[in-house]
Amino acid sequence: MAQSGVGVGAVQYVIDKRASQFTIQAFASGLISVVAHSPKIAVRDWEGEVQFVPDSVDDAHVSIRARTGSLEVLDELSRDDRRQLQRVMYEEVLEIERFPEFTFVSSAIEAKRQKESLFQCGINGRLTLHGVSNNQSFAAQVAFGVDSFRAYGEFTVLQTDYGITVAQIAGGTLKLQDELKCSFYVIGRRKSQG
Repeated sequence: MAQSGVGVGAVQYVIDKRASQFTIQAFASGLISVVAHSPKIAVRDWEGEVQFVPDSVDDAHVSIRARTGSLEVLDELSRDDRRQLQRVMYEEVLEIERFPEFTFVSSAIEAKRQKESLFQCGINGRLTLHGVSNNQSFAAQVAFGVDSFRAYGEFTVLQTDYGITVAQIAGGTLKLQDELKCSFYVIGRRKSQG
């Protein structure tokens, strides 16, 4: 098991956000959910660093920071529906003026080699969202190149665990579920020295 902290031989990587994706899927609830909209949202402004000893994944550590005001609805919507959904998301749900960012910092990472350069990783850490910090665990598939890595996976977050009011839109006719599915595809590139 690799603990966080800088170790001998550990290499730092920076997430290439132009080549990476981080999305959040919300789900409509109740009777209207059959015809209602379940928005998919992209996190546009985020950054992160990852460190580990190449080939062994020892001394692994992950830190991510994202701006809450950078979330963007990906679905095709009318301009009015999009504006209303964004307003509810920014002002009522995320309260971006009070909580301008969210972060994740790993505390322990366990890696199991599946093939020569492919690992299954279990990542544990603290997610801080809406002013609340909770333990968050998730699995990721990680493939290594010469000076880069690719990682993908998904995890769920309950909004109420972070004191977030679950969104109601159009006067309460559309309600969303508490659970959000977060998915990521990350490209990391070795940080140049100096």
